[in-house]
Amino acid sequence: MTEPESLQQVRRTYVRYRGRTLSYFTGCDYFRLASHPAVLKAVNDGLKRFGLNVAASRRTTGNHALYLELEKQLAKFFHADAAVLVSTGYVTNLAVAQALAGQFSHVLLDERTHMALVDAANLLNCPVLKFKHRDVEDFERTLNRCGHRARPIVLTDGMFSHDGSVAPLHAYLKLLPRDGLLLVDDAHGGGTVGKNGGGAVEMEGVSRARVVQCVTFSKAFGCFGGAILCSKKLRDEIVTRSSIFIGSTPLPLPLANAALAALKIVKSNRSLRTRMNRNANFVKHALRKAGMSLPEMPGPVIPFHLESAARKSALHRALLAAGIFPSFIKYPNGPASGYFRFVISSEHAQSQLDRLVATLKPFIP
Repeated sequence: MTEPESLQQVRRTYVRYRGRTLSYFTGCDYFRLASHPAVLKAVNDGLKRFGLNVAASRRTTGNHALYLELEKQLAKFFHADAAVLVSTGYVTNLAVAQALAGQFSHVLLDERTHMALVDAANLLNCPVLKFKHRDVEDFERTLNRCGHRARPIVLTDGMFSHDGSVAPLHAYLKLLPRDGLLLVDDAHGGGTVGKNGGGAVEMEGVSRARVVQCVTFSKAFGCFGGAILCSKKLRDEIVTRSSIFIGSTPLPLPLANAALAALKIVKSNRSLRTRMNRNANFVKHALRKAGMSLPEMPGPVIPFHLESAARKSALHRALLAAGIFPSFIKYPNGPASGYFRFVISSEHAQSQLDRLVATLKPFIP
């Protein structure tokens, strides 16, 4: 594999690439909070007040009031009983799996789910069965294969990053037995979708009684780290049984302070989601009007698939000529030959959106 070239984001919606400044429609900093003045100030203030690192596990001498405050505010924001902080969004799922290992008879795994959930499935110490992506009928067939006395746990993304679709959580829960559980990696949905930014869980309107929601701070919140939204009982199990939680140094304090600031911004400023959705809907509507078949998906992600290598190269050149970074990606569970993915943020200017649409129109299949 050839390692991707280094990039430097500038002016919130642009990137420096090979000496040029290009419009940037990739990455998942949906509200561009990674460069928000209040978030950057919180990092600096946190560094001055608390230092960089507690240099110890929270189970020994590394606990801090800032972690407890952030957990409290996260639980409030997501309307969960409790929250647990971990060092990254990826390991949220692993920490849950370590805490729950041996408690379920089967894992049901969406075939296009994120690698973090694939890794988590292997820690649960039970058979893993895959079902077709977001396919409720195949989910039911797979569930029936487990038998009447099964106690399954379902692992799925909340909002899928490849196309902005949301998992049918309500339908899954309706079919699950009472003691089944849903583990939702909502890295992309948390803060982004749902009336109040509560993610796929809020958008689907499901009870949290049988749902564990994992989120990251590196997407909608523009920071770093991860959190698990769960019951108080599961929080206790994670704190006492997960070796990831027990044995690792927690989030650096300046980043925890930044996450608190970002959470406050997302909570108080609903116009961020309004602008993001308005911008995304503008691009989607324009592309559909031009003849593109684009399913109705709630997330601000627009996949653009081209079959031939020649067409992909031509679009790559056209994007560069238009001053747009060519966001061509290859990622596990996606097309092997890669595809273009455009992520629309709340902060993109209308002129950037117009130019993106004008550049894509001639390439609509």
